Amino acid sequence: MKRAKITIIGAGNVGATCAHWAAGRELGDIVLLDIVEGMPQGKALDLAEAAPVEGYDARIIGTNSYDDTANSDIVIITSGIARKPGMSRDQLLETNTKIVAEVAAKAAAASPDSVLIVVSNPLDAMVYTAWKVSGFPPHRVVGQAGVLDVARYCSFIAAEIGCSVKDVSALLMGGHGDDMVPLPRYTTISGIPVTQFISPTRLEEIVVRARNGGAEIVNLLKSGSAYYAPSSATISMAESIIRDQKRIMPCAAYCGKEYGVGGFFVGVPCILGKGGVEKVVEVELEGKEREMFNSSVGHVKDLVATANKFLPA
Repeated sequence: MKRAKITIIGAGNVGATCAHWAAGRELGDIVLLDIVEGMPQGKALDLAEAAPVEGYDARIIGTNSYDDTANSDIVIITSGIARKPGMSRDQLLETNTKIVAEVAAKAAAASPDSVLIVVSNPLDAMVYTAWKVSGFPPHRVVGQAGVLDVARYCSFIAAEIGCSVKDVSALLMGGHGDDMVPLPRYTTISGIPVTQFISPTRLEEIVVRARNGGAEIVNLLKSGSAYYAPSSATISMAESIIRDQKRIMPCAAYCGKEYGVGGFFVGVPCILGKGGVEKVVEVELEGKEREMFNSSVGHVKDLVATANKFLPA
């Protein structure tokens, strides 16, 4: 059976940790690419030398050349500048649009049959950028967003209740981070509605903390941003695609008629399998939920409109 080939573009904290999680799960052979000479090679070698200790089999290489990424099954794009304290996601837009456009074009040329998973921020605009530049059908381009937001939300709920994180099931939609739309009606603890454990007021406080989860970590670190949880979320998506698990995960997926979005990538639950985004799952939204979702989509459209100004003609 052919081993999957995973390329990770950007060997910083998020990219290198993606490689770490992917190797540990034995998802396939890994190419870690970065423009900094020596850095991806060193990190790849370090991970390869850990294999005998951890017991995983994977060929891991570091490179500065897209030639080594040829014919990848999955390409994970983490490239871009990190958000700094006090910096909004919108402020990342111009620089990261140009970076993501360049790497997506090169990655698509080297691996025309791959699925692109975009992690770079501002996420909702960056996944749109990768799609436009790559020329890929929309089901083969997806953004990592909701899996991370839900993970943060679930971790806070489990801590509040004092239960296992394995028993918390939740759904968030809309834009990433600041624009996410909480859906407490779809949050359960081992099938029991979360409202039987946590008051509405306290639950709203937890939602706010999850929404600001990235900024909280940025402020604590002082320099840099989150990478353990974002990379873990990304590799969970990659695993569902590589192993055709068909998991339902909240991701930034292309919505045409779905939810009345009209051709943009927004956070929605979708089935991830060997074809990429195999189906967008449409859940029922009540009045306030629909209002918040539409507002979030509106902001995504504004971000994309601005990002389009920086794309190559």
